Amino acid sequence: MKVNFEKEGVNVIKMDITVPAKEAQTAYDSAVRRFAQYVNIDGFRKGKAPKNLVERNIGIDRIKAEALENLMPALIRDISAENNLDLITQPVISSYDFELGKDLKVTVRAEERPEVTLGKYKDLTVNVQAAAMPQDAFDKALENVLNQYAAEETVTDRAAKDTDIAVIDFDGSVNGEKIQGGEGKNYTLDLKNSTFIPGFAESITGHKTGEEFDINVTFPKEYHDEKLKGQPAVFKIKIHELKEKKLPELNDEFAQKLGPFKTVADLTADINKFLESRKEQADKQNSENEVYKKVIDASKVDIPQSMIDREVASMKEEYKARLAQQGVSWEMLLKSQSEAEIINTLTEDAKQRIRNSLVIDKIAKVEELKLEAKDLEQKFTEISAAYGMQPDQLIRQFGQNPEFLGTVSQQAVNDKVRDFLMTNNRVVMIQPEPQKTPKPKPAKKTAKKVAK
Repeated sequence: MKVNFEKEGVNVIKMDITVPAKEAQTAYDSAVRRFAQYVNIDGFRKGKAPKNLVERNIGIDRIKAEALENLMPALIRDISAENNLDLITQPVISSYDFELGKDLKVTVRAEERPEVTLGKYKDLTVNVQAAAMPQDAFDKALENVLNQYAAEETVTDRAAKDTDIAVIDFDGSVNGEKIQGGEGKNYTLDLKNSTFIPGFAESITGHKTGEEFDINVTFPKEYHDEKLKGQPAVFKIKIHELKEKKLPELNDEFAQKLGPFKTVADLTADINKFLESRKEQADKQNSENEVYKKVIDASKVDIPQSMIDREVASMKEEYKARLAQQGVSWEMLLKSQSEAEIINTLTEDAKQRIRNSLVIDKIAKVEELKLEAKDLEQKFTEISAAYGMQPDQLIRQFGQNPEFLGTVSQQAVNDKVRDFLMTNNRVVMIQPEPQKTPKPKPAKKTAKKVAK
């Protein structure tokens, strides 16, 4: 076998391959036998028809195409291994000359992995801003626990407070035109934790059950619907019911209901432990991100447009799938955002994703961080836990999917490179400045008249 190489563009390689006539004939004959296994030819059982009848029924050109399809993968593997090629796309046959009894000539094109020039990626000192723990973190965490066990009591003798829950009808309009999706019946709204537009929940406080009234609000300038951005709106409101949250009493008996706690002090310690672990996880994530960023920013890579286009196309399909899970179609999205804006955002994300992947793979290659069976087993265990199934179930369901296996392998490589970088670089955590509680201003002294 002979191969001539020619570079085309940044990373496209053209290969003119000459396959000896004998090898080409063997591939052709194998294709004939495969077709003979299922072709129906009168007077012959499947697999028993003579070659000339199979050729007549199937067509010589189709048999040649089948022979090429089965011959090329092994040829490309051998060529890649012998010439140290690192291909990132399946080679595409652009032309071939397949005349039986003569050498087979095939021209294929494929993309090589772009060259990555690593900057310094070991022995770095990276400063990382430690995650700040809000002063009220414990109070909020405890409040969340109490709220989970809160009772709701209907109130009829007063107006709504900002801590109540209101059951309402609402119907919104902008400039007299109804807002699509801007109405609801018997909607339960937590006035303290509302995710509605600013001013909506606040405008309900002060009103009583049975009241019907209008509220005036303004959509945020960054609202996702182009038609509603910054627009004043009117909502007709009717309150059906008001409910007041009654938090349970924080005592030892309540703590014992929540878990293996005997006292409020035990519960308090557990909440503090949870908050600390969350901070540690945030610090760990921030450290990894900052180390990655410093390593990737120091590297140089010229990403071909073809790679970006493929990644954008893939990310667009992922985006559509996520939207579909939320009941939103691509067409619905385009009513609030132009496709050009979406593609521009995806393009920037695609460039970063490709750059990260190329640099990670380069480090893995240079440092010879090879995958072992235990690495894949660990990754399968993590993914199966996320899916809520056993690892063997996951393997049975997805184990034959090359795309899934490729994704799992890439994630395992990423983990090895991440561990390598965190081991071989020094992270300095910069603690946030303690929040100072403002001191109360001293009361002004007033002069006293002294009686004479």
